[in-house]
Amino acid sequence: MLLIRNGQVHTMDDDQVYADGYVLCGDDGRILEVGAGAPAPVPAGCEVVDAEGGWVLPGWIDAHCHIGVFNDGLVDEGSDGNEITDPVTPQLRAVDAIFHQDRCYGEAVAGGVTSAMTGPGSANVIGGQFVFMKTVGRFVDEMAISAPAAMKMALGENPKRCYGPNAKTPQTRMATASILRDTLSRAREYAHKRQDPDESKRPAWDMKMEALLPVLDGRLPAKIHAHRADDILTAVRVCDEFGLRYTIDHCTEGYLVVDVLVEAYLRGRDDPEAGTGRGKGKLEGVMVGPLLSDRSKPELSRQDIRNPGLLAGAGLPVAILTDHPVIPIQYLPISAGVAAREGMGESTALRAITIEAARLCGMDHRVGSLAVGKDADIQLLEGHPFDLRTRVKQVWVDGKCVSGSSR
Repeated sequence: MLLIRNGQVHTMDDDQVYADGYVLCGDDGRILEVGAGAPAPVPAGCEVVDAEGGWVLPGWIDAHCHIGVFNDGLVDEGSDGNEITDPVTPQLRAVDAIFHQDRCYGEAVAGGVTSAMTGPGSANVIGGQFVFMKTVGRFVDEMAISAPAAMKMALGENPKRCYGPNAKTPQTRMATASILRDTLSRAREYAHKRQDPDESKRPAWDMKMEALLPVLDGRLPAKIHAHRADDILTAVRVCDEFGLRYTIDHCTEGYLVVDVLVEAYLRGRDDPEAGTGRGKGKLEGVMVGPLLSDRSKPELSRQDIRNPGLLAGAGLPVAILTDHPVIPIQYLPISAGVAAREGMGESTALRAITIEAARLCGMDHRVGSLAVGKDADIQLLEGHPFDLRTRVKQVWVDGKCVSGSSR
């Protein structure tokens, strides 16, 4: 058992803070108690850590990155995130690409990032399946806690740039949307035909189509890369046509169409069949970032650091992402701190890399807050997480120390 006591415990559940608090974790790696003071009596044989007034928080969560898929320092040999031979590859699985010994996992843990949603890049219209994983483990099968966790789709500049110069489709935004619609339509027809009572009329097994079936019925969310306002609106339009459950990732110009996004979000809450393939689309929220990058391509030309705050202020659930390796994953709290300074607010920014990120990844039942029954993914910081001078003193994943003095 593990007891962390004498800390400022920020649970991230309804902004509950215990100024002199404790977290008690069981041998099974789950949280047993959270509260003020200390448990009485302290369980026999329990490891006790004195937080000495430091901040105790759940581990950070990066809601969209490519850690382990684009490996640090390996250039082409370590680039396994984009299969640029076919714009439609829903059958690809991130778990088959992840290099679990990428040194960036160690840097993530040292920076307090204990979970990440990682997967294919945005070269393809449909890129493949993301995985939600811990940043600690011997190999990917041990680290993954949800696979698949989302289906990556991409609109805008990247599919055009990767295929157009080679005289392949898509060369235009029209073609990208057409490919997406055509693939979803064929998957829907495949799903219908495979239910035919006459077995001889059922289609042959198709790996691509099978991978899309949970997307069509809402079991698996679409994770849609979109920067420019028109691409964001295309995402909403297509998801409404097919009744998909989805997030919009990057959402760089979201502040320009925030009213439309709010309308789409509320529509999904009001319609019980939204996101099930029978009603309209269900926008779960937006994932914003990377926030500290330059305007490296045309569709980033109207990037604005106030974007996360404007979207959250309008009532949208917002997570902040690094898009690692675009921004190194350990700088996730710095990204959130800048967003807080530029109008998002401290509490909302902290939630954007903890409980809100967990919810948008569909993992809030496991991680994202310090609550009884959740995984004991905990970090102890010297001071305020948005102070650049603050160091992470210790990190625990599933109740085991993975970084810090008692490792």
